[in-house]
Amino acid sequence: MSPSNLAKQVAEPSAKDTVRKILDAVKADKRTSLTAPEGKLVCDAYGIPVPGEGVAKSAAEAAKMADGMGYPVVMKIVSPDILHKTEAGGVIVGVKTAEDAQKAYDTILANAKKYKADAKIEGIQVQQMLMGGTEVIIGSITDGSFGKLVAFGLGGVLVEVLKDVTFRLAPATNDDAMSMLDGIQAAEMLKGVRGGDPANREALADIIVKVSQLVSDFPEMVELDLNPVFATKKDAIAADVRIVVDFDYKPRPAPRSNAEIVTAMNRIMMPKAVAVIGASAEDGKIGNSVMKNLINGGYKGEIYPIHPKATEIMGRKAYKSVKDVPGVIDTAVFAIPAKFVAGALIECGEKQIPGAVLIPSGFAEANEPALQEEIVEIGKKYNVRLMGPNIYGFYYTPANLCATFCTAYDVKGSAALSSQSGGIGMAIIGFSRSAKMGVSAIVGLGNKSDIDEDDLLAFFEQDPNTTIIAQHCEDLKDGRAFAEAAKRVSKIKPVVVLKAGRTSAGAKAASSHTGALAGNDKIYEDVLKQSGVIRARSLRQLLEFARGIPVLPTPKGENVLIITGAGGSGVLLSDAVVDNGMSLMAMPADLDAAFRKFIPPFGAAGNPVDITGGEPPITYVNTVKLGLTDERVHALILGYCHTIVPPPMVFARTMVEIKNEMKKLGIEKPMVASLAGDVEVEEAAEYLYHNGIPAYAYSTELPVEVLGAKYKWARGAGLL
Repeated sequence: MSPSNLAKQVAEPSAKDTVRKILDAVKADKRTSLTAPEGKLVCDAYGIPVPGEGVAKSAAEAAKMADGMGYPVVMKIVSPDILHKTEAGGVIVGVKTAEDAQKAYDTILANAKKYKADAKIEGIQVQQMLMGGTEVIIGSITDGSFGKLVAFGLGGVLVEVLKDVTFRLAPATNDDAMSMLDGIQAAEMLKGVRGGDPANREALADIIVKVSQLVSDFPEMVELDLNPVFATKKDAIAADVRIVVDFDYKPRPAPRSNAEIVTAMNRIMMPKAVAVIGASAEDGKIGNSVMKNLINGGYKGEIYPIHPKATEIMGRKAYKSVKDVPGVIDTAVFAIPAKFVAGALIECGEKQIPGAVLIPSGFAEANEPALQEEIVEIGKKYNVRLMGPNIYGFYYTPANLCATFCTAYDVKGSAALSSQSGGIGMAIIGFSRSAKMGVSAIVGLGNKSDIDEDDLLAFFEQDPNTTIIAQHCEDLKDGRAFAEAAKRVSKIKPVVVLKAGRTSAGAKAASSHTGALAGNDKIYEDVLKQSGVIRARSLRQLLEFARGIPVLPTPKGENVLIITGAGGSGVLLSDAVVDNGMSLMAMPADLDAAFRKFIPPFGAAGNPVDITGGEPPITYVNTVKLGLTDERVHALILGYCHTIVPPPMVFARTMVEIKNEMKKLGIEKPMVASLAGDVEVEEAAEYLYHNGIPAYAYSTELPVEVLGAKYKWARGAGLL
């Protein structure tokens, strides 16, 4: 069934009305979960397959029901007070006769009363027993940042032990659902192993989509489990339904429109006039550093120092308040103590200044949440967007704007970077300067009282001076808004994210299996991937991706070829290719023969192509040219080993000459290089990098990671 047909089906008023009546009854009973029979009715309404079943009020009725369904059957306690039925001894499987059904009824009833003497018992559920197939779990949780998520994984009794599960934002598309089937470690089991039948992928995807739509239609369903779902070659049927509700749950309000965000961010990031609240003529003061950076950085707009007593600061007329400034102000940079921020912010609101850059600390990060809440409310009242507080400020190099107390930065380029941490921001500035990496912007977000990563994505998406966006964050204030923005932006510009805190114990106490499986970082991992984001695993990776991805041309296919002067590096480079989700090209016989003409007999063709360490430059020339000109090769990894013939700089210059020669012929393929040898390889690596070949001395991992990141973006953007 197509997603559009499905949407029509589940959106039928009768289906929604049925579920709403059930939920109203649950709410009237002041319950926090649905009974299994209620869960079946919900599934029936949304077309989610469940076995035939009924609720027996006596042992005789249970036997009669079982006879009518056909054996074997499963029998389960029905009680709003017993959510985990197995723990209560409330489940008996494999009931094969009417006599066994009567015994099972009595046993389950006794176990339930022993487990919880005052439990309200509505009867015993008799259900067709599903046989065979692969047991999976399909469910949903409600995350504080991302909202509704749908989950899929290996199910059954070991679900919380194996924790083989993947998540996507709900509602999920059919493509999302299909990607989930391949997104678990046990994906091969669904394809059939050791002669077993494969699972019906379309049936599983259909259930995933329907569950995701159900929880989106009814936000009060905070957790949902279908476990196990028996997936066979023919179909997929949910054997057990568990739905947890919270009628007080309120979805996060919709974010600002993209147009509204961009309008404000353009004025903040590209201001025609900046006010410095707390400007100072005294060296060592933050307000003094901000003034110096604005003036010495070459900013051409108006600069208005704001000071309660001074009449002039650094050759500029000073004003007691922003309200005294005769002209329009686009951005106000705050360099005053936290306790004075609220009063000055009100004046900014009255002056209709669209953005406040809040450098001061002493708010939520210093256990002063009330101070932060106060400025947030002021910002909302006057529609002033807040960057920070507790930040180093920001740089926007196309405007020569250094609205920060840090050192000025003037190496212009196309990478936009942001950080939640000031310390990480300093590392970004230092690395960028050291590596001569041109940036369009470096932004501190700090406490993220208002402006956050998705606001920056909206600005950089339409900024002609930015081609790649790299962001460090410790959390996402509104993960869903970020994911939606990233999904859109990553189609045209790479988005790289370093999410800190990925090893923290993210799983909270939960009343469903799906909830217990939802380790915080697993959600980030899956949603970022769903949104086309390239995830960096370290600060160095974030910076190297920001530096290297724009340098590389986009590959036109998946075939990666390694040409190396050392067998050892070839093995490590091969490992790195696999680790980074790329494909080593299977060498065609004719291409293999062509390579063998250029390498010594004791070398090795195949992939990697090992030309050995003692070969003159011409061997590199011939093999690299062959790799670049053959249309079946889509990307090259070069492994250089430092020898007398050729020296590092000779190798580097030769590779750049070949690259430029090929470019004139219309041939551009991504090339990266790993250089092993003495210190001379450092100069050679730098020369290669600055001429369009990302190269690293002493590392076989970094160049391949950069190439792998380019591939991830190209795939996500639909360019491969």
